[in-house]
Order: sequence, then C-alpha cells, then structure tokens
Amino acid sequence: MTLTRRAFGLAAAALLGTTALPALAQDAALPDAIRIGSTAPGHLKFILFRNLHLLEKEFEAEGIPVELVTFDGGSEASVALGSGQLDLMYTGNNPALRLAASGADVKAVGLSSWNPLNETVVIARADGDIDSIDDLKGHNVAYLQGTVRHSNFAKALETVGLSTDDVESFNFGIETAGPALARGDIDAIVESRSTVQTLIDQGLAKVIFDGAEHPEWVSPYPITVNGEFARRYPEVLARILAVDIQTAAWADAHPDETIRIFAEETGRPEDAIRATYPDNQFHQSPEITQAAIDSLRDEESFMAANGLIEGQVDYDAWIDTSYYQAALGLLQARTN
Repeated sequence: MTLTRRAFGLAAAALLGTTALPALAQDAALPDAIRIGSTAPGHLKFILFRNLHLLEKEFEAEGIPVELVTFDGGSEASVALGSGQLDLMYTGNNPALRLAASGADVKAVGLSSWNPLNETVVIARADGDIDSIDDLKGHNVAYLQGTVRHSNFAKALETVGLSTDDVESFNFGIETAGPALARGDIDAIVESRSTVQTLIDQGLAKVIFDGAEHPEWVSPYPITVNGEFARRYPEVLARILAVDIQTAAWADAHPDETIRIFAEETGRPEDAIRATYPDNQFHQSPEITQAAIDSLRDEESFMAANGLIEGQVDYDAWIDTSYYQAALGLLQARTN
C-alpha cells in the first residue's frame, strides 16, 4: 500500500496536533522505555524526533520514556540492537545488512530514508598533488569503516582498478579526520558532502571524487527493530512507525524549518543541506517497496564480493512490512 500525497497531507496535518493517535489497548503490553539509536549526529527523522520531542509526546499518556541515543558508527548501533540494548535503530544500509546477515534476531520494518542523490565525496588537501582517486594508491585515507561511505569508496576505487587494499585506511570520523587532513597526517577523507562542505568552502580541501555522478550506487537506509521488541510490543511499534510517517510528511511540508533544525543539530551549512535535498524533497517515507528490497539485495551482493559482509540475508525473514501497514491503519483511523 503506497502512502498517497493526500495521505501524506493528512499525516502532516495530524502531526501538528489536531488529534492524538488511537490509544493503546488497555491490555496491550508496554515497554519500560523505548530506546532508539542512530549514527551520529543522527538521521533526519531521528533529529526531528529529538528536536520536536515527537515520540515523547506520542507516548507521554502511557508514561513510556523515549531514549534517543547516537553512536559513532553504525556497527556500534548494530551491536546494541542485536544485544537488546536498543529497540530500534536508524542507520545506513551496510550496518543493517551486516546485522541481518549475521543471523541476529532483527527485522527491517521501514526505511529511514532513500535519497536518490549520492552524497559521498572523497576530498584531499587543496594544496596537495592528489587530484583524483587514481592518485590515492599508497596514501592515507580516513573513513568510518563498515559504513555506506566505505562501500561507496570501494566502488569508486574499483572504477580505476584499485581496491581498499591499495590504500592505507584509517577508521576516523570527521572530528578526527578533519584536523588530521589539515596537519597532513592523512591525505584524503571519504565523507558526505554536507559534512565536509565547510572545509571545501574555506579552501582547505578539494573534491577528487563526487558520488553524485553515481546515483546507481544509492541504496535505502533501513529502520531495524530488535525481534523480541517487535513481538512483545507490536502496537507500540506500529505507533512509532505512525509518528515516523507523520514526520516524513511534516518535513516535506515544512522544508525551511526542517533544514534549519538539521543545520543547527548537525553543525552543517544550510546551503550544503539544501544541495542534498533539491526541490525541498527529503525522501523520508518509511515504506519498503520491492524496488527498495531489490536495491538492498544489490548492495549486499557488492558487500559480499568485496569482503564487507559475512553470512547472507534472508529477506523473507528480515523484511516485515506488517507494522508499517498497521501504522497506516492507525493514521486512517484518525481521519475517520
């Protein structure tokens, strides 16, 4: 079932506070808390949850606290989800696929986002002699390993007959990688453009590879839930996804405010964020379509061929859209 433009409009209006979602049944099981994680500084809807207190408002009548936790990398979030320390996680596809392939008790119940723009870039010192990824052989390159950017970097190197084995890799986030590049300790950084745009604008770095030229590499980012949580609290999970649907609709209906919040929360320039979301469309719908599943399969195949994943994902067991359908039903009940 596709969420139509009218339904998105209703969801956006609902989020502004006209009516509460239907309350949980009196005999429904309730968790002591809802713990949701995301790769720092947080995916867009996660940041809107945090800034606008959307989930807290949704569950305040039941007295269920909502904890929003960020992790330096998707792998850390995956460990927390698989162990039950987290109930849901918003990460890139690579950490989610690796967790699913490991046989962990997790379900993909929605999408965090699926932006058709590939934002991964490789930057080098502006005053250096590295002008393309061909020049990276034998040089020091920083990127968070196990992320979507890691996968995109591997694909970029493959286009010129290289692999990550041909460079010296450093598992650094931008907080460490930026100063290291400035000092000359590393020669290049693989990151999202909006994250490094300030370095580019200041003339400290230059783009030597732009992932925007390869939209075919883009794959959706799943929302993954701990299987035990999903089975014990299906009504709660449906309500979380209903708020997710509303938030996606609200973002598209309020692009300027969305960009302002995202810029303030991440420290990224508003212009760089606007470039990431041209036409003020944020591509945040949680619906898992067949095209999304096919794209995830393609990404998994690349990861397997390049030693980025162990095991194999059982998509029939991993993908569960029933909670999304239940969320749509809750939103429809609001409009009746």
